[in-house]
Amino acid sequence: MKFANRLDLLRSNVFADMDRAKAKAVLAGQDLIDLSLGSSDLPVADHIITPIQDSVSDPATHGYLLFRNTQGFREIVAQWYSNRYGIAVDPETEVLQLIGSQEGTAHLPLAILNPGDFALLQDPGYPSHIGGVYLAGGQMYPMPLREENGFLPVFEEIPETVLAQARMMVLSYPHNPTSATASLSFFRQAVAFCQNHDLVLVHDFPYMDFVFPEGEDQTVAELAPSILQADPDKSVSIEFFTFSKSYNMGGFRIGFAIGNAELILALRQIKATVDFNQYIGILNGAIAALTGPQDHIIQNMGIFRQRRDAFIQAMQDIGWNVAKPKATMYIWAKLPEPWSQDSIGFCRQLVEQTGVAASPGVGFGKSGEGYVRFALVHPPEVLVTAVNRIAQFLQSSP
Repeated sequence: MKFANRLDLLRSNVFADMDRAKAKAVLAGQDLIDLSLGSSDLPVADHIITPIQDSVSDPATHGYLLFRNTQGFREIVAQWYSNRYGIAVDPETEVLQLIGSQEGTAHLPLAILNPGDFALLQDPGYPSHIGGVYLAGGQMYPMPLREENGFLPVFEEIPETVLAQARMMVLSYPHNPTSATASLSFFRQAVAFCQNHDLVLVHDFPYMDFVFPEGEDQTVAELAPSILQADPDKSVSIEFFTFSKSYNMGGFRIGFAIGNAELILALRQIKATVDFNQYIGILNGAIAALTGPQDHIIQNMGIFRQRRDAFIQAMQDIGWNVAKPKATMYIWAKLPEPWSQDSIGFCRQLVEQTGVAASPGVGFGKSGEGYVRFALVHPPEVLVTAVNRIAQFLQSSP
């Protein structure tokens, strides 16, 4: 049986290899502590679950959901964004419901790129950004994110020959995997750069609420800036949101896009050929999430702050100094010798020998080599246990 050549790049990847390594460790009797996936272990709030449960028993919700039937959701999203960031949004033309933001970031290149066109992507960056460009027949130009630059790309380094063929740039801050944040002034630079070079600016924004307050008052949420604050006219920009992180709804697969009306329409046209919309019961839960109490987000951020601090302290105690992140649920750690250029080998042997699973930095791009990402998806005592196992592994390494 013959398959399309485009499957060749998709048949194997670092994370599939790590899944096999985790399965092998479990079969060997290891007690798995999985720090490789950014899937929150915290529960969905009751006021979000209730409307979903109520919808299931209503036969009127069991049919296909067409675009016009998402209007109530889109109106709530537009009002939520306007209240949050002070920018008016047209729910009819500037909002699109998605089955998770990854659907949007993976499908949008099909609407923008012709074969051979370049997309400017962060390196390291989220893997689905690469996959969408690849399936669209585009070329990826990796923008290196270096520690000395705060893990921000340097636009002036992009060659003119690449810019002549480039059609889009993808950013995502707070950033996965490096946990870096970006200022509004940086976003203004990015918008101006894309306007000057006729580029679509895509901002993937899953960690909008995952910013740790710097002051003494930990009861006040700190907002990460939105790209549309730097492009209030939505001249070149589209932003992707998800309920997976702020509301712990990863398994419900619900998100949305806000931005330039032409981009929203183009993505809607792609989406219409691929799927119908999300089950309306889940949209009802999402509406409850946006309109209901938000104090659980602050509480959850307090939990992740405790986890971050416990993990960082435990790492310092074993002599592995890592930077304390200002945002996200991740620790981006530079690997010690002899693993400084073998993140895959480190992660594979770590899980096989100790049961602690992490994500190799090179899985997020060439510039991620020499790093490892730990996800803070367990209570502090489990994280400390994981670090103790890591210490034993490092001591036994040659």
